Amino acid sequence: MSLSAKLDSLYTKTFPAQDPGAAILVMKNDSVLFAKGYGIADVMTKEPITPKTLFNLGSISKTFVSNAILMLQEQGKLSVGDSLYKYFPGFKNKEIAQRIKIKHLLSHTSGLPDNRQVSKDTVFYLTAKDAENWAPVMQTDTLVFETGARFEYSNPAFNALALIVEQVSGMKWQTFIEENILKPSGMSTSTITDGPHPESGVSHAYNKIQGEWKEDDYGEEPTFPASGNGGVWSSVEELAKYELAIRNAVFLKPETIAQSKTIFRPANWMSETPPAVGWSWFIGQTTDSLKTVGHTGSQGGFVANFVTVPDKKILFVILCNTPRDIETDATVVLDLLKERNWLDPQ
Repeated sequence: MSLSAKLDSLYTKTFPAQDPGAAILVMKNDSVLFAKGYGIADVMTKEPITPKTLFNLGSISKTFVSNAILMLQEQGKLSVGDSLYKYFPGFKNKEIAQRIKIKHLLSHTSGLPDNRQVSKDTVFYLTAKDAENWAPVMQTDTLVFETGARFEYSNPAFNALALIVEQVSGMKWQTFIEENILKPSGMSTSTITDGPHPESGVSHAYNKIQGEWKEDDYGEEPTFPASGNGGVWSSVEELAKYELAIRNAVFLKPETIAQSKTIFRPANWMSETPPAVGWSWFIGQTTDSLKTVGHTGSQGGFVANFVTVPDKKILFVILCNTPRDIETDATVVLDLLKERNWLDPQ
């Protein structure tokens, strides 16, 4: 059975045609080997999902914000070694702000707490943007751990990075990414959350509760409008263009891209778990010890996975508008590629 037939059989069984579902794409070199949608993008309109359907990417969005920071560094307008105090002099504890660098935000090693009171102030966080989500963190007097000593995933860190892009570029950070990453990459329909935008032309996300599909995105999910950590909307088709733009150094220099996909190893690392993150990218290995670089996403009912095997120029993307185990999807697809000897070490 061909790869396309195998994948189609698998996902046809997985996603009923009348329910929320997913779009999946596999690319090798610059050839899309498989791209198809399953299920519906909207339970009201019953619009079918296709490879062109726009999904919220969740935390895959962090790679766009990170790349924007790196573009500004290439332009000499900032450095990943800059302290937070340079951009946020209103920090309650100035010593903390001076100690933490942009690079610590990019790699989730800052030690800053996520002290937002989301469960206590749900209504506020249904509309709160990046600045409102970052403001509580600036009031912290203590760190969860010494900066650089270990990893702890941080969404507010990327709200801060988006605000730095805005400060340094002199334009809305969404506009900066649209003009400098999305357009040059050919991602013409992709867009970024800005308040209630986008209000049309995108899929909706759902959770099944007591047998009924309940919408769970903007308006239902607190912190959804905090878009620096999860605001990009795209399709599997346009994420393939994003990957090609990265490979072909369309908006960043090759050496900058290589650095972003290299594990950041702070000198004062204390955790028993070794570091595994570059500038936003998560770096791992296949069962054959081939390097993988990618990012997952989860926000409201949206889940997503973007996995690359750089040495083999392979990309796997799955975007879903209802929760599922997207890590397992990646494993299954990589195993299918291995069966076809596409992951053989040279």
